[in-house]
Amino acid sequence: MSADIERVAVVTGAGSGLGREISLGLAARGYRVFGTAFATAEVAELDAASGGAVRLEVVDIVDSAAVGAWAESVQDEVAGVDLLMSNAGILTPGPIELLSIDDVRREFEVNTFGPLRVVNAFLPSLRAARGRIVQISTITATVPLPFNAASGASKAAAEVFADVYRAELKQFGIDVTIVSPGSMLTGGPAKSAAAFERLLSAMTPQGRELYGAPFARFAEQFNANQGKGITATDAATQVIEVAEEQPAPSRRTVGPDAAALLQASKTMTDDELDALRLQLGGLA
Repeated sequence: MSADIERVAVVTGAGSGLGREISLGLAARGYRVFGTAFATAEVAELDAASGGAVRLEVVDIVDSAAVGAWAESVQDEVAGVDLLMSNAGILTPGPIELLSIDDVRREFEVNTFGPLRVVNAFLPSLRAARGRIVQISTITATVPLPFNAASGASKAAAEVFADVYRAELKQFGIDVTIVSPGSMLTGGPAKSAAAFERLLSAMTPQGRELYGAPFARFAEQFNANQGKGITATDAATQVIEVAEEQPAPSRRTVGPDAAALLQASKTMTDDELDALRLQLGGLA
């Protein structure tokens, strides 16, 4: 990263959850933070919470023109970008058979193509600062789990791009790190329970007959694990520490369950991993 007194960070999905806590944590460490938000209310809230150190703009990262305009406006104000946190993402759980192609396509637009748009738009400033890119992924990109195929696949694709960026951008002094969180307490178990209930309610009678019971078991286990998960604040602290680690690591996990699943992927046989998937997916 650059040795300038003012350090500049860009964070996508900065208005809530992990992105919000990362933005506030970076601001507390002296970064000037620019980020994207989903709603206008998030813009004012983060401005107030950070004392003006975090400046958000409502930007849809699936819109190339909007991303380009936002990146240009930020780069007009700074000499370089020291850190880009590619955090924005969505999750559409459900059985693959019942997911619409449009739902899956939306996952890839946000989780895979979104980071490409943002990274490419900010590369001039990242080169100027010899900065770092941190791609926030998910452990299910490494250990795919039932009912999480769209999220895991789209994040796995983003990881491939991140690995290749690391090789291609090394000549410019730009480091790239993948961070894979596990269970995280963001909106709370009640919020996720309500979301799963909506998904169950939206299933057709045939869909409920085929997948309702195991999906309900998966939802129950997911909510229980989330309630025990690392808080967004603690996760953000770990992510920021990784972002400032020297030399830059290629990959890190956040949270004990993520570390355990990564270890399982390295030590278990395929049959053992399949059994673990059945257990975690409520299909055993």
